[in-house]
Amino acid sequence: MHLRFTEDELATLIEMVTLAASVASWNHRPGADEGLGAYEALENKILEKAKHAGLGDVVEFDEEKQRHQVTMDFQAGSFFQECYDEFRNENFWEELVIRLADRDLAKSIGKEAWEKLTEEQRRERTSEIEKNYWKEFERNGIDRVAVIFPPGEG
Repeated sequence: MHLRFTEDELATLIEMVTLAASVASWNHRPGADEGLGAYEALENKILEKAKHAGLGDVVEFDEEKQRHQVTMDFQAGSFFQECYDEFRNENFWEELVIRLADRDLAKSIGKEAWEKLTEEQRRERTSEIEKNYWKEFERNGIDRVAVIFPPGEG
């Protein structure tokens, strides 16, 4: 199969593949190495072709890792980096709210009862708790978040 891209389309493809590989690199579960390797190999192949197609100002070869990567200058001003940063930020807040609300629900009804609930039932039961956490974090960020260690720990 042969595909032809304009320089702009190729730049977009570079960003898309790099974004996908960056997100995939967070997967540290057992067995993820094969999938991650496939993402990295395809990213390397596309970046290598892009470099040879005249996008050497966007792509460089990392001798240490023995693979192609986007340059730091390109990455700094790229849409994919903006997407990646926004994804990480949104994911952090959403996961924090959900996990705190789930913790609170599990404390109030007991761990055993909590485990019997479906995800949909949990979301229904925690919606008000989640709203309260969202209000708190919108007002104060993490400024009022604290971990209370039991005596003798931390």
